[in-house]
Formats: sequence, structure tokens, C-alpha cells
Amino acid sequence: MTIFDYSHSGFAVRNDVAEAYRRFWTILAQPGNWWDGSERVAIASASRTALACPFCERRKSALSPYQMDGEHSRGGEQEGVLNDLVIDAVHRIVTDQSRITHAYVQRLQDAGISKEHYVELVGVVVTCLSIDEFNRALGLPLEPLPEPQPGRPDGYRPEAIEEGVGFVPMLRPDGAVGPEADLWGKVAPNVVRALSLVPDAVRSWMQIANVQYAMGNLLDFSADTGRAIDRAQMELVAGRVSAINECFY
Repeated sequence: MTIFDYSHSGFAVRNDVAEAYRRFWTILAQPGNWWDGSERVAIASASRTALACPFCERRKSALSPYQMDGEHSRGGEQEGVLNDLVIDAVHRIVTDQSRITHAYVQRLQDAGISKEHYVELVGVVVTCLSIDEFNRALGLPLEPLPEPQPGRPDGYRPEAIEEGVGFVPMLRPDGAVGPEADLWGKVAPNVVRALSLVPDAVRSWMQIANVQYAMGNLLDFSADTGRAIDRAQMELVAGRVSAINECFY
């Protein structure tokens, strides 16, 4: 069976959208830089269960998200693969991201979840969530998660890293050179640099953003998007969604 087959969905979904989703599903199942395939698929699973987690609902309404104890909902793919701290990080990113603090990220590091692990985790969560939300918006069932592939993470870390810009290190604006030359050109907004401690996380997110949005013409509001709405209309929708999601930007 072909995955991400929208031919009978009742919607005119472009082929490049489905193809990008299929490519990411293959990447998701493989070892990353800091998590293996089973862990990456389990992180994707946790991003789904977070949306229906009763504890997250209670914590979202609490004055402080760091003063409550409880247990998160979890699915079968997560059992024996992800510990409680990792599950908690995924759920916070999905349900209460605007209240994640630098101190929280540091506590994760102190507990053994390095900033590299955290960045790759964020990359998996936001990319999977973008794909899942596409299906939800069309009223379609979520695609079954892929079967994890064997292998170990390679622990790759880029060289041109700077500290102190955000909660995690990033590539310098001029650091997209050598193995990272494909990440961006002359312009490197922080929203793109945010995942650059794990360059493959940027690549995976960008391939989805490029088909869902118009990242290549981000600053050209008169550009032909090849879409049913123009660049200014896309930005209006994106701005409204960002406001509802309490996006920092």
C-alpha cells in the first residue's frame, strides 16, 4: 500500500506534498545523529499521544507548568524506549511550548538529555506534527508510523557553532559552509537556525516547510508561489496561526 496516498481523499493535494511526506517517513525510521530509529519513531508516537494527554490538559491551565506532578499518556511504541523525561519534553513541546524555559532545557541536559538530543527531538516533533496536522485539517486519518530501521546514531556535531543566542547552540549565520552549505544562503533567520545544532533536523524540517509553505521566496511578497493563494495571503494565514499557537515570533 502506498503511504500518503491522497488520490481518493477528495482534495487536490499536490504530488510534491505527498512525496515530501514519504521521504520524511523514510528518514524518520532511520538512525539520526543522536537518537536511533526506534527512539525517533517513539518520539513521533509521543507527539501524537500528547494531544490527548489529560495531564497535559491540567498542566496547561496551571499557573506554573513546573509545579505539577503527574503521568503522561503514552502509546505502545514508547514503552521501554523513551524514559519519563523524554516523554515530558515531547509533551511540553506539543502542548505548552510557550512556557518552556532555558532553565528547563538545562535541567534536561543535567539529567543526561544533551542539547544535541533535545534539538533532534524538537526537529522530529515539529516535523511530524506539521505532517499530522495536514491530515487532521483535511479530516483524514493519520498515517501509520514507519517501522524503525536498525543502526546507531552517528553523533555528528557541526563545527561553526555559537552559544548564547537561544536556549541551545546554533550554527553561526555564516556557518552554512562545507557539509552545511546546503542549509541556507546569505539570509539565516533564527527560526531556521534554531535546529542547526543538528543539521539533518534543519534539512528534514525544511523539505516539509518548502512544500507546505514558500520558504524559498520567504522575503519576496510579490513572488509567484505557484499556489492557489499569493505570498501575502500565505503570510496572513501563517501570522494568524502563529498568534493562536502563541509563537514567539
